[in-house]
Amino acid sequence: MARTDVLGAELQRQREVLKRVGATLKASEIPFALAGGYAVWTRGGPESTHDVDFVLPEDCVEEAVQALLENGMDRVAAPEDWLVKVGRDTVVVDLIHRLPTGPVDEGLLVRCTELPVDSVTMPVMSATDLVISRMLALSEHACDLSPILGSARALREQIDWRLVRQEAKRSPFAQAALGLLDALDIIEGSSIGGGDD
Repeated sequence: MARTDVLGAELQRQREVLKRVGATLKASEIPFALAGGYAVWTRGGPESTHDVDFVLPEDCVEEAVQALLENGMDRVAAPEDWLVKVGRDTVVVDLIHRLPTGPVDEGLLVRCTELPVDSVTMPVMSATDLVISRMLALSEHACDLSPILGSARALREQIDWRLVRQEAKRSPFAQAALGLLDALDIIEGSSIGGGDD
């Protein structure tokens, strides 16, 4: 099988699992939002080739996991203390309850937008929150700027750059990423005060 066929099959599996998780959480009335690479993809960026991420409040995690296990997902071991993992058909789904910006809360979820995600409508993290979270996750041990560059370029008209600049002050790595975006003229001409709507 050609490499492109293998990648296409994997992406299709990811999308199917993503829809299953989103539909299950909606049916269970658990507050959540699509996050990570697939949120960027839904908003117009490149498709994620890594995994599927959702955010939800910490006090909803166990209820979400139980609902997902009852709907055919499997629990996957996770050493991190800021997420739990479930999976199906080789696809791993991260259920994140704490981001680099802090705990997932009502404020973050209110800023999300209901969008169709490959035929299932669900809340999707705002472009501004996606970029801020990626920038604040940078560290001396994790300093890959390519996801930030791709996200910012694809979503730049949806991003509130004033808020990004304000939040970037929390980290020298985020400030460096912002400087690179400025140098590449990714921010220029974007919505300085606008949002995601």
